[in-house]
Amino acid sequence: MKYILSVIIALSSFMIYAQESLLQKVDSIVESKISTEDPALMVGVVKNGKIIYQKVKGLANLEHQVKATENTRSNIASTAKQYTALMVLQLSIENKLSLEDDIRTYLPNLYPNVKEQIKIRYLLNHTSGIRDYSDLLSLQQKPWWSQVGFDNDDVIKLLEKQQELGFKPGTRYMYSNSGYTILTKIIEKVSDKKFHVYARQFFKNLDMNATEFSSNYMLVIPNKATPYSDWGDGIWKEYPMLTNLNGDGFLYTSLKDQLRFEQAVQNAKFNNNVVLLQIQKSIKNSEITYYGFGLELGDKLNRKAVHHSGSTGSYHAQTLRFPEEKLSVFVMSSNGRIWSGFIAEEVAKVFLSKTDKVITYDKKLSESKGINDLNKIIGQYISENDYVIRIEKNDNNILWRNANNNPIEIYQEKNDVFNKGKNSATKIKFYENEFVVFYDNDKTDTYKKLAESKITLQDFESFEGEYYSSELEIGFTIYLEKDKNLWISFPKRKPKKLEVINRNELLVSDYILKIKRDQFDRVSDIFLTVFRVVNSRFRKKTNLKYQPKIEIQEGSIQVSNIGDKNGTTQILLTKNDKKGNEIWFKKYGGNGYDKANSILKTDNGYLIIGSTSSYGNGNYDVLVFEVNTNGKKLWQNTYGSFYNDYGYSAEKTDKGYLIKGTKQDCPNNTDINRKCNTNVWFIKINKNGKKTYSSIIEEIKN
Repeated sequence: MKYILSVIIALSSFMIYAQESLLQKVDSIVESKISTEDPALMVGVVKNGKIIYQKVKGLANLEHQVKATENTRSNIASTAKQYTALMVLQLSIENKLSLEDDIRTYLPNLYPNVKEQIKIRYLLNHTSGIRDYSDLLSLQQKPWWSQVGFDNDDVIKLLEKQQELGFKPGTRYMYSNSGYTILTKIIEKVSDKKFHVYARQFFKNLDMNATEFSSNYMLVIPNKATPYSDWGDGIWKEYPMLTNLNGDGFLYTSLKDQLRFEQAVQNAKFNNNVVLLQIQKSIKNSEITYYGFGLELGDKLNRKAVHHSGSTGSYHAQTLRFPEEKLSVFVMSSNGRIWSGFIAEEVAKVFLSKTDKVITYDKKLSESKGINDLNKIIGQYISENDYVIRIEKNDNNILWRNANNNPIEIYQEKNDVFNKGKNSATKIKFYENEFVVFYDNDKTDTYKKLAESKITLQDFESFEGEYYSSELEIGFTIYLEKDKNLWISFPKRKPKKLEVINRNELLVSDYILKIKRDQFDRVSDIFLTVFRVVNSRFRKKTNLKYQPKIEIQEGSIQVSNIGDKNGTTQILLTKNDKKGNEIWFKKYGGNGYDKANSILKTDNGYLIIGSTSSYGNGNYDVLVFEVNTNGKKLWQNTYGSFYNDYGYSAEKTDKGYLIKGTKQDCPNNTDINRKCNTNVWFIKINKNGKKTYSSIIEEIKN
């Protein structure tokens, strides 16, 4: 008995010594990161349901030299998303909402034109297609952090202007803070309480009394750590927080509260806490499994992990859990020089034995035969998410180019297997019309090869024009310089040169511009993707510019308008020699007002486009007629209804012409003070002037 007791005491002493040794290593890590005079760093470790380490170093406030403590509150930014998700999950368990509910059940003004369901669970794991508000504001040149008093209501107003999603809901992952802002509004609708009020009680129930979401940037938060950064010059500066956002971040909490929560998570199974158990898993019925309830579920340090980082200004935080090892590391800081994520992993390694990653590849890698001829793999490929990858050859090197990111060299490992980067575990195999990327976790991505297409000067010219987003109320202009380079210009920004990838994709800086064409193969829209804004539509403004003169072999021919003694106007067609001298002229028109705006060369002569009050149905109708090379009229037609419709210009199509003009629409024809709308009007006609199609395009303001 004495022997057994001695062994137990010896083992206990050894375990205590071993743990103390580990904690000393952690202490050395924390000590090495900052000095006692720097902005604060807070680190804690929970193992087997118990707090085994916690340390706070540095100052909560540099100006007043206030030391940080375990009760100091810091902003954990996006690490807070797990708590907003936890509230939603709790409400669903209480049957106050369902994760399958469409968000428009609660917020009907969001995305009324989107036919697909936008489920609550799509918001939780970032698969909704809703664009990130911070990047939308950046496009508007209104950085979110500079918007004084900007709050969740302002985010909703911004999103209410968005009529389209970046992609079909539930089909892919795109991290979006907007989703969590929407969740706060759903919580308010269901609970009939302001989000920060509801959250305060929620945290009290978790015994986290020093934890609360910010509701006003001017409010005093006791024991708050002030954020600082030096921006590389070594001089500390305060990073101002000016917004009233919450739910996606802006949770102020203490190390003491966070470690208490980590204990609750580790003890959830023992305490049968269904909510805390479920939040550590992927969402039921979800299309993705690597992100769940405000938490990432991907491996860390070659182990199964549950984790999330957060960063806003100089605040940052990291939650890192290893469920199988019953180990949690939490780090937060108000110091912009360091990064919580790196520190958390460094601390976790102290407690984890080194383990090799289990590598498995899809069987297609070994069972299929690919192409090993370097010249045959060169080209452009497109992913399932519509991103273009260029495989290029530079001297004897093969490069992978993704948008404007730095190219990655591809190495031929053996015959038909390539490596994406030297010593990379990611393999690539090229086939006749595609290539497949093989990852070491048994997953693959397939890229289809695009048919080669020569870019012509006409293609370059077709990109020119003004583009406008009604959702963002901003626009840009694309123009062609004399050196045949395309440039893009945003208001109040320096123009930048565009890179033309193919007929349907342009690049500039971090922007990907995808071209949409109409039935006449003309550029109608550009879908812009940058960071967390995907496929934001910018519609090309129709160019109604007149073309009254064209060059011909003998000189030129032009249309103009001439008045007569009765006060009416007629159309004048004039042919001039190369010196501008008149060769002949012809007049056309009736008893009213007839005007020509443009002329287009045809196989038989010339097409003249304008408007008339002499012929047709309305006050003014679109007038189109064709003449031969001597000015003899071959046919004439009008297009319009009761009000004022005008013809501006025309383009050739395969089987005729596309007439561009405007069409007026009024609520009635009796009220002199009525308000009428004018829209761009496209009319498709055959070569004899018969209308085959027409379409109302964008409204013309003012």
